[in-house]
Amino acid sequence: MDVLLWFTKFENTKPVSLVIFFVLFCGVVFYLYGSKRRGKELESFKNIPLQDDEFK
Repeated sequence: MDVLLWFTKFENTKPVSLVIFFVLFCGVVFYLYGSKRRGKELESFKNIPLQDDEFK
């Protein structure tokens, strides 16, 4: 029960949430750019907003 009370203090939850979000961010970046094939596919998507619409 003391663990739950530890989480109720704001000064304790800030570092924990920072670590959780940092680990999630690193996981997403590693997932997206960890594979060369997936990285090349994502790089090919970067010009999509600049392409003209073909269906006018």
